[in-house]
Amino acid sequence: MCTVTFIPSGTSLYITSNRDEKTKRKSALVPKVYHYETGKILFPQDAEAGGTWIAAHENGNVVVFLNGGFKAHVAQRLYRKSRGLILLDLIDHPTPFNGFLAINLNNIEPFTAVIRDNGHLFEALWDGKVKHHKELDPDHPMIWSSVTLYNEEIIGKRNSWFQKWISANPDPGQSDIIHFHRFTGEGDAFNDLTMNRNNEMRTVSITSTEISGKHIGMQYIDLASDQIYSEQLSFDGSTVKW
Repeated sequence: MCTVTFIPSGTSLYITSNRDEKTKRKSALVPKVYHYETGKILFPQDAEAGGTWIAAHENGNVVVFLNGGFKAHVAQRLYRKSRGLILLDLIDHPTPFNGFLAINLNNIEPFTAVIRDNGHLFEALWDGKVKHHKELDPDHPMIWSSVTLYNEEIIGKRNSWFQKWISANPDPGQSDIIHFHRFTGEGDAFNDLTMNRNNEMRTVSITSTEISGKHIGMQYIDLASDQIYSEQLSFDGSTVKW
């Protein structure tokens, strides 16, 4: 939930997330298709809270979360509901952005959501008190870094890495994007895109979602085991393994 890119490329678009997490937390369950009220939804599942940080609906909508809003916050001991479960509430809404506008976020930890909703792209932010949102240009590549782990200087540096890379790779494929997420940096284990802070907090996985034609493909890289898992969901709800 800590580094996200949105990249339109050729006839596809890619939404990719690095999950930075405490190493003592249980490993997530690999992406699987689940049946919800509005249809089939593909996502990796948090093994402790049951939610997720990224999910794709068979209708082509995608929601991905980052921890925190505008600035780092002090976490409460208890919240009413996991942010990962809030994400599932949003992706199970016919229009996830409207779901964000309508949902009660009282006593929910701050988050930033990137929402693809029926071809539109939104940034939706909950700062712990007030909702904020703006519509984005879906033809423009973007990167986000979580304010809970990266300060303004480091976020700016990561943005510059991204701009330099996208200028050199104007039409990347999924493997190129995953390579960027996995290996970009300056040898600073605390702040590179794949980070490791004294083996207490580290990037545990990379999840990349591709929307192309009438299919949604998700690649999941478990960095601890170096295993890659892939699954595809068609817009009519059928699934096939890659």
